[in-house]
Amino acid sequence: MKKIHLLLLKSFIRPFLVTFLIVMFVLLMLFLFKYIDDLIGKGFEWYIIMELMMYASATNVAMALPLSVLLSSIMTYGALGENYELVAIKSAGISLRRAMYPMFVVVFILSLAAFAFSDYMLPKANLKYYSLLYDARQQKSANFLPEGVFSNSFPGYSIRVKKKDADGQTLHDIMIYSKNEQGNNTDVLIAREGKMYRTPNGNFLVLKLKDGIKYTETAGSSTFNVRERLTRYRFKATEQKFDISGLKTIHRTDESEFKTAFQMMNLRQLKDYEQHSRRQLDSGIRTSYKLVTAYIKYFSIPTKSAKVKSVPATGKNFSDLNINEQLSTVANASSEVRSVQDLLRNRADQHQELIKKIRSSIAEFQSKFTLPAACIALFLIGAPLGAIIRKGGLGLPVVVSVVFFLIFYIIKTIGEKSAKEGNVSPIVGSWIAIAIITPIGIFLSYKAATDSALFDMELYKRFFNKLIKKKVES
Repeated sequence: MKKIHLLLLKSFIRPFLVTFLIVMFVLLMLFLFKYIDDLIGKGFEWYIIMELMMYASATNVAMALPLSVLLSSIMTYGALGENYELVAIKSAGISLRRAMYPMFVVVFILSLAAFAFSDYMLPKANLKYYSLLYDARQQKSANFLPEGVFSNSFPGYSIRVKKKDADGQTLHDIMIYSKNEQGNNTDVLIAREGKMYRTPNGNFLVLKLKDGIKYTETAGSSTFNVRERLTRYRFKATEQKFDISGLKTIHRTDESEFKTAFQMMNLRQLKDYEQHSRRQLDSGIRTSYKLVTAYIKYFSIPTKSAKVKSVPATGKNFSDLNINEQLSTVANASSEVRSVQDLLRNRADQHQELIKKIRSSIAEFQSKFTLPAACIALFLIGAPLGAIIRKGGLGLPVVVSVVFFLIFYIIKTIGEKSAKEGNVSPIVGSWIAIAIITPIGIFLSYKAATDSALFDMELYKRFFNKLIKKKVES
């Protein structure tokens, strides 16, 4: 390896690692902001949150890797251009294409690693992430007693707290309904004030209540004709203990229930699913065709020039039937037609849903290849763009890279959505973003190789000044 290649690799790897970690951190913060209400206040153990964040980080690699390649390549060549190192490299007889060669090899290796990750690791990470996130969102909140509403967090009880102090433990105007096996409210407890705390092992929630009244309704005995009895007694202090041991641990759903989603499948599984769905589609079409032809023969549907001569059920001419038989025959025929329409409508809906799933599976299959292709395409934009703007650091390169990545991501999202909805081919929708940005990268590479002042603002100012002068003189 030449020293110049080693210099370029060292200049690229460090910014790449830094930008990759920064982008992953930003995406992880977005994940926390999005699901903060579903995670905080539910009494999860710390390792549950860390496990979910780890799986979320793995799913963010598909977005973080292309952006990191773009940003780090702009920063690397921008810093080389700003420090006149690119000028020294070119003066030594080394073209920009040769200077990009070692970094292109590194990006190509990263693309192969991205493909292996998207096919082997990403489906497993998606399975773990979405199943754990689903269970976390289904978990009941650890904020057992919110203000002003009846809480049913504890089986057999319905509790309302009118007001809570800032410490979160002092309660005011507490009302507790106790339910029997039939779900009826038999006991009512009302307290003016109380304290809430957990036992040291965390298995129980204890309410210390003060200045209250408890009403108890006792069912009567039908044998001795005893009526229902209502008992009331006052108390200065009492305790209520509620079991919360079942709310501490998260209830995990079987992961096999999530394996049918396309994000959890690798290339082989996606291909098998597509082939199986196509066989189902062909079988459904053949069944529908046989069904329709059978009904056509049954009803003896005539052509435009022919007329119905007889009723298939009786064999008699329709005109020979009396009025009641004619009405009954028409009603039966209308009922049969509606049944056929409903059946065909249901089959058409199933047909469209199956086609939509096939398109989605093809789009997901292609996304395994578009991720490594995006890394290469964005590098072809970032490297020459950095050589043209000649600015390193986290200033202008960040702005430029974010703009280009947003354009790429918006086009990619629109293409994938259009492919799943059937507006375009799944292959076209998956690759349209790559097809648009790759010529831009080739154009920028050409401009950088010819030392073009594409982003020189002074050049544009002079152009517009000359244009304005010509208009004034004319």
